[in-house]
Amino acid sequence: MKHHHRRVVSATSSAVYLLSRHYATKYTAKVTSTSPTGRTLSVEVTPPSPLPFDNRGYPLPRRHLICKASNIILHNQSLPSAALSLDDRFQDLSDYLSTLSLSLTPDEASEILKSLKCPRLALKFFKFCPSLSPNFRHTPFTYNRLLLIFSKSTLPSRFDLVRSLTDEMLKSDVRGNISTVHLLIGIFGDSEDLERCLELVKRWDLRMNCYTYKCLIQAFLRSRDSQKALNAYMEMRKKGYKLDIFAYNMLLDALAKDEKVEQAYKVFEDMKRKHCEPDEYTYTIMIRMTGKTGKPGESLALFEEMISKGYSPNAIAYNTMIQVLANARMVDKAMFLFSKMVEKDCRPNEFTYSVILNVLVAQGKLHKLDEVVEISKKYMNKSIYGYLVRTLSKLGHASEAHRLFCNMWKLHDNGDRDAYMSMLESLCDAGKTVEAMDLLSKIQEKEITADIMMYNVVFSALGKLKQVSHIHDLYQKMKQDGPSPDIFTYNILISSFGRAGNVDEAIKIFEELENSGCNPDIISYNSLINCLGKNGNLDEAHMRFREMQEKGLTPDVITYSTLIECFGKTEKLEMACRLFDEMLSEGCFPNLVTYNILLDCLERSGRTAEAVDLYSKLKQQGLTPDSITYTVLERLQSGSHKKVRIRRQNPITGWVVSPLR
Repeated sequence: MKHHHRRVVSATSSAVYLLSRHYATKYTAKVTSTSPTGRTLSVEVTPPSPLPFDNRGYPLPRRHLICKASNIILHNQSLPSAALSLDDRFQDLSDYLSTLSLSLTPDEASEILKSLKCPRLALKFFKFCPSLSPNFRHTPFTYNRLLLIFSKSTLPSRFDLVRSLTDEMLKSDVRGNISTVHLLIGIFGDSEDLERCLELVKRWDLRMNCYTYKCLIQAFLRSRDSQKALNAYMEMRKKGYKLDIFAYNMLLDALAKDEKVEQAYKVFEDMKRKHCEPDEYTYTIMIRMTGKTGKPGESLALFEEMISKGYSPNAIAYNTMIQVLANARMVDKAMFLFSKMVEKDCRPNEFTYSVILNVLVAQGKLHKLDEVVEISKKYMNKSIYGYLVRTLSKLGHASEAHRLFCNMWKLHDNGDRDAYMSMLESLCDAGKTVEAMDLLSKIQEKEITADIMMYNVVFSALGKLKQVSHIHDLYQKMKQDGPSPDIFTYNILISSFGRAGNVDEAIKIFEELENSGCNPDIISYNSLINCLGKNGNLDEAHMRFREMQEKGLTPDVITYSTLIECFGKTEKLEMACRLFDEMLSEGCFPNLVTYNILLDCLERSGRTAEAVDLYSKLKQQGLTPDSITYTVLERLQSGSHKKVRIRRQNPITGWVVSPLR
């Protein structure tokens, strides 16, 4: 016999649906009597069977009930889940359970929680459970289940929620078990909460086991408190417990990083006595620690002990030992170990080569690099060659880098773009521009396209050396074969021709820039103005200055400083002073170089009062005078207007002033 009822459910769309569902429970009944008309009858209903119990007397969870309740919470069977709010789902669950004669047990609630992955949903169900029955009371198992869900959560408020849950346990007088403590230790990472976990152990009269200590030690290590972790280990040791290899390695690594050498040695020896054999990671930690303390002999002894026990060192172990020997400047032993590493088919990586290269350079034994390459020739590919070339270039050994680069060129059909770029930069830094241009012309042979960055590197080097003919030839080749010049190319060329005094060529390049797809920027105008001013074309320089303003480009401190210097050096001091005032009115703040330029010009013209006033402004702006400033001040005090001063030439403007900042 089935009973039916109808109820109204509110959907999220505010529409009202009239829906039908069955009661959850079927009742079996026997008719005992009927009325003469047959319109009424009386029946005898058989009550539902009581909860099943195991052989220890504990009630067994009803699996069908757990599955049904979980489905109602996660998604309603008769409605789309979007049509029911969370409160409606819990009401449905309450209606479902009300048709049963027995209430939900804590064990069943724990199993339902297990199916709820969402922390907020699980917490809502947890708080809803007591409303299902006046006799329902959460147990440590339901609390543990919820704590486990929070331990896997990433909610920002999870720590506060766990603290609140713990407070609720204490208020409800629910005595947690050791698993509760384990979960809390795993969730928390700061010392304050960990101390509270230990207080709960005492309050609940629990006994810490080996796993408890392991959790506690790892938690202290996560909070970077190696001393408390060590204290927990010592207490654990007194009780006869021991860690596993993973926990031992974590503790040793933390002690080694905190330079607690003696404590690390004690733990290491204790580890071996407790029949927890060190592995290759343990030995690597100890080797690194002894190496940092300047004891390469002990590191070697540990390395040999590791091998004697049958362990095969991995790349990390070899690299650590090689680094220890390199730091101790033991080149021959480092090379021998490197050969053993290759012999044992342990592939060297970039770190290995970096350590070897650095010690060879430091000890002046870079000639052994060929030996390194020969030893590891089965692993040498264009990537390793490229790394060695780049590293040698950065270390300032252009010749060795070039020689190694030539070997790479011979051995590999395709090239490494980064290695070629590093080689170009290295050659240019060393002033070997002919070799750089030759490399740039042959780079396509290795299926690498010469890009604009490569050309700009070479143009910049040629410009610094004033090799105008090479610049012109390379520029013509680039225009013919590609790539197209960019704004950096044009700026480098304008500056380079200006530095060499080739004003016409600089103007020609600037005009090409204006006719190209690129627009001149402040650097373009600064380079051209510097070129014109330096070579005596002041009117043209000033005209370009006004032109850039008309085009919407705001002159910067370099623009003003360059023009002030140009006018000041050509006895047009009034114009220089007007530019300085204009600079201030436009909100462009002079730097120390600007002040030095104008101070020098004023002092040379005998306008000492104005120079002193300018120096006061310099101090008011918070600038710190340098050696150039003090030289001008000394001349002001002595009244000497000597023309000869020893100053280095400025690479930007070409005038002998301190660098523009």
